[in-house]
Amino acid sequence: MDSETIPGPPGFPILGNIADIDPENPLQSMYNLAGVYGDIWKFQIAGSPRVVIGSQALMNEISDETRFTKKIAAALKEVRNGTHDGLFTSFGPEEENWGIAHRILMPVFGPLSIRSMFDEMHDIASQLVMKWARHGSDHVIQVTDDFTRLTLDTLALCAMDYRFNSYYSEEMHPFIQAMADFLKVSGDRARRTAIGQMFYREESRKYWADVELLRKTSQDVINTRKAEPSDKKDLLNAMLTGVDPKTGRKMTEASVIDNMITFLIAGHETTSGLLSFVFFYLLKNPEAYHKAQQEVDDVIGKGAINVEHLSKLPYINAVLREVLRLSPTAPVISLHAKEDTTLGGKYPVTKDTPIVALFSKIHRDPTVWGEDAEDFKPERMLDAEFDRVNKEFPNCWKPFGNGMRGCIGRPFAWQEALLVTAMLLQNFNFEMDDPSYQLQIKQTLTIKPKGFYMRAHLRNHMTPTTLERALSSTSIGESAAANTGKPKPQTANNSVTQGQPIRIYYGSNTGTCEALAQRLASDASAHGFTADLVDTLDSAKESLPTDKPVIIVTASYEGQPTDNAAHYVNWLGGLKGSELEKVPFAVFGCGHRDWAKTFLKIPKFVDEIMEQRGGTRLVPMGSADAAGGDIFTEFETWEDQVLWPALREKYSSADTSGGSSYDTSLQVEISTPRSSMLRQDVKEARVEEVEILSKPGVPEKRHIEISLPSDMTYSAGDYLAILPINPKNNVTRAMRHFGLAWDSVLTISSVGPTTLPTNAPISAADVFGAYVELGQPASKRNLQALIEATEDEGAKKDLTELSDISFATEITGKRVSVLDLLERFPSVELPLGHFLKMLPPMRVRQYSISSSPLWNPNHVTLTYAVVDQPALSGQGRFVGVASSYLSSLAAGDKLHVSVRTSHQAFHLPKDTKNVPVIMIAAGTGLAPFRGFIQERAAQIAAGRSLAPALLFYGCRSPDSDALYSSLLQRWETLSAVSVRYSYSRAADQSEGCKYVQDRLYHDRKEVVELFEKGAKIFICGGREVGEGVQNICMKIMREETESMGKDVSEQRAKEWFEGLRNERFATDVFA
Repeated sequence: MDSETIPGPPGFPILGNIADIDPENPLQSMYNLAGVYGDIWKFQIAGSPRVVIGSQALMNEISDETRFTKKIAAALKEVRNGTHDGLFTSFGPEEENWGIAHRILMPVFGPLSIRSMFDEMHDIASQLVMKWARHGSDHVIQVTDDFTRLTLDTLALCAMDYRFNSYYSEEMHPFIQAMADFLKVSGDRARRTAIGQMFYREESRKYWADVELLRKTSQDVINTRKAEPSDKKDLLNAMLTGVDPKTGRKMTEASVIDNMITFLIAGHETTSGLLSFVFFYLLKNPEAYHKAQQEVDDVIGKGAINVEHLSKLPYINAVLREVLRLSPTAPVISLHAKEDTTLGGKYPVTKDTPIVALFSKIHRDPTVWGEDAEDFKPERMLDAEFDRVNKEFPNCWKPFGNGMRGCIGRPFAWQEALLVTAMLLQNFNFEMDDPSYQLQIKQTLTIKPKGFYMRAHLRNHMTPTTLERALSSTSIGESAAANTGKPKPQTANNSVTQGQPIRIYYGSNTGTCEALAQRLASDASAHGFTADLVDTLDSAKESLPTDKPVIIVTASYEGQPTDNAAHYVNWLGGLKGSELEKVPFAVFGCGHRDWAKTFLKIPKFVDEIMEQRGGTRLVPMGSADAAGGDIFTEFETWEDQVLWPALREKYSSADTSGGSSYDTSLQVEISTPRSSMLRQDVKEARVEEVEILSKPGVPEKRHIEISLPSDMTYSAGDYLAILPINPKNNVTRAMRHFGLAWDSVLTISSVGPTTLPTNAPISAADVFGAYVELGQPASKRNLQALIEATEDEGAKKDLTELSDISFATEITGKRVSVLDLLERFPSVELPLGHFLKMLPPMRVRQYSISSSPLWNPNHVTLTYAVVDQPALSGQGRFVGVASSYLSSLAAGDKLHVSVRTSHQAFHLPKDTKNVPVIMIAAGTGLAPFRGFIQERAAQIAAGRSLAPALLFYGCRSPDSDALYSSLLQRWETLSAVSVRYSYSRAADQSEGCKYVQDRLYHDRKEVVELFEKGAKIFICGGREVGEGVQNICMKIMREETESMGKDVSEQRAKEWFEGLRNERFATDVFA
């Protein structure tokens, strides 16, 4: 076979590819470059070449220790400044100290030795359990910090009989900080030229001071052991007294120090990262979480855990393997050929060239793991399947390194990780502090989740006191005491009206159900009740009360639970008996009827299963249909006519509202100093470029480029959530109506839960602009309040009619807001506090990202339509909140965003070489496909061969709104895509096809050919596009089947389509 040049990004003279590697997250940079250049590529730093591999086949080849061996280069070479020829950083057998240490220490990590360390591991793990128990469920756990303390303390105690006592101090031990800084700077130094390093004098001074601190701490431990000898058979005694069976020599004291630092670095960093990733993946995958916790309950129960239990936890064992597949905490290893050689039969590599094995690609090789390689599936790591895969695809899973230079401490880390995971699942239910958190990486030599926080709820009605007693005894029994871990309720001030307690839980992704839950809590006092807790549905897992009504407000998300309800729903589905006996409950569900197959699926499931498991349904399930545009009115109707009357009757509470819709529970003080407050659920980003894409005379389409915060990443097909600001005209209208000066400041206090900023001055313009939905259509309750706030009989009559027979057509249908009504009926004297109380909180809006990280990993683009049209009410114009906000931004402006992952099916196939792609869009539905094609173009430009791709795109005409036409033409020339247009106003220029479904049918022969080759079909657009494409696909299927002499009913064709949804068909259809 002829040799081929290894592809790679072009670089600068001398500096090489230093600009292509992000110093804060080089792993992500390498992952993105591998996405462009494929399974093997090269780059240079300061004249030093490196080859990167990302496939199982190449990993298997370089695992041959007769041809390849570990390479100490780059960051590891710098780490030698602190660890010299320790086991991790030694050049290998050619250094004598490595062989002596390796032979002496191997027995210390044998199975019997590791088993003997169980009690000490349990000691430190119990300290962590008690810390989280005592802090309670409102405590936000700093996950990686606490696991770092755990693993360092465990290693020091088990290996050296030394206690860092990290849980008894707020500050990390100086050794930990010095070690973290040492590793970080070692990586930074490896990416610099010798000349460049001269400009980091202060960093270098601290670097060498950190090295000195590490060595001094290790020397102190040695001195303590020498002063107080022990016969304990631990790592330290083995290093101090062990004799090499081959040479008869002992380790030198310098080698002992080198290896102490090595074990403390390698042993605690990787395991703390593993445990952090374990809980991230479990919390993101409720079914796996439930299986893991159920295994603990079945095997260990409420008894104390012992070492024998650990071999009886196959599912948790599989979880650890799968976590290390997706997020190996040692993300790369470097090897080099012993002689000049050829990789893959065609790529020449010299013996001095480092070969970097990029595990984030190798462990996701679709040849081994399939198209779902990105998914977290522990089942593929159960023993039988794990053994089969490793036999068929050798060296496909390498998180512990390779051969004789592999991790010597693997058995220690594995026992510790199994023990800690089991103990935590046995004693706590966990939830993410931010359920929408997307994985971000913090990288030194190892990787850990960045910004990952969670909360812990004690299980089995335990209190910290009874748990502490149980951990030191033989059984964790039931306690009569209630769980005293404090919940995270929404609290009000001390003047809250006391009443019968109720508990409110919500499942919400976009904030609507959370807003309804807050409204319910706010209304409770008027009906003789008090919401003692308003929290996520996940927090209710295993902790539903029986002595007070439980109200659940939840939605479905593509037929699945919302992020903060998934663990509760999974737990609920696993109940078998009457576990919810005596739990009084009511459910309200939100959905959208256009998604008929999954409409209200989760609310109905919760309502039905809670009753089946013994719960007492207080009222029939209420529901609201977002398609009708009037969720709040439907919710308020259920509240007022169904829920509260039933609760008052059952619990004999008094209605203190007097039948009034005129809410007086929010007071506002007005002053004039300026102030501003920022929302915390999103992060600040910057606008880089804006462009109008469409021509005059058609609805305006725009393009915007945004630079993301440094720790935010995305994939092609993901969403960008935008926290908008209300249109300036609407804010001005509200200020004018309430007679507020431009610099007015509000100080808000509330006697009930509210999402408004309270007890601190804030600009009135900020409140109107950023905190409430000024354009929200008025509800019937809002209209009733306006009736009560006017003395004008004519206004009362008109408002009464609007709240009754004309409500659907004149208010909901025309999207008439409370502000519109206040301007229409000037006799209504509604106080500012009552107005704000009526409005739901501002929510984020999601837009499909229209770029690929292979174009720029730090920037995203959005493609959107500006909504600005005459208001149906006849009062001015209807302006889209988010689109008008985006269109008002210019380069340099700041905005608040977060990346939201799209459905796993709505991403390009992993096997890009063999799986064709068919994309179908209309209008700005093109957005995600621009990102897809941009990604394919980058890969083809790098020399990769890809399967064909078709884009069916519909717009009005080629001259008015054919978005990105010149760019798509360039990509067509590159063979990244073949574009098939359909013009609704110029069908004669698109093969007579007016809509995308028409063009799909026109080109059905090619579509069928690609589909038979395994093509994935993606659809993005409005409801009409989704329905039209589905009908045409079923029509083509029926015609193809009938051409073979077989009849297919319409129902059978529909079942065929639904069966392929999210496997071969992926849709992103918006209302």
